[in-house]
Amino acid sequence: MSVTIIDKPQVDIQKDLLEELLTKSEEMGQVVLHFLYSSGFFGSKIRIWPTTYLFDQHSSHKSELVHTDQISMFPEWTDVEPLQLHYFSLVFTGLPKSCTVFDFVEQCANQGNEFQVRDILRNHSDIYFFRMT
Repeated sequence: MSVTIIDKPQVDIQKDLLEELLTKSEEMGQVVLHFLYSSGFFGSKIRIWPTTYLFDQHSSHKSELVHTDQISMFPEWTDVEPLQLHYFSLVFTGLPKSCTVFDFVEQCANQGNEFQVRDILRNHSDIYFFRMT
């Protein structure tokens, strides 16, 4: 599976809702990851394990997963129909202010099928967008 970081996503969110989300993210110190997942020709099943973290590359800090949206948590599965795009979001506790680069790693027993994105450059909003194919 390849993952592409989307630097400038084209999203259509109401301006007032976007401002509220950005404000809450800054107040709560949360990190939000949005994913666009492409299923294969035969469709797929996806889920996220509670042992999924953000790791600061320059300290021992790890941010914990606190909320999921549109993806099932282990042991349940989310079905993605063949050749469809599926959007889901993950919310984590905040990263240290000193963090500049971090990794998103799902630690699970899937033997290589875990979600992960390495070397994510931190931005000022702590909201990130990824495309998984």
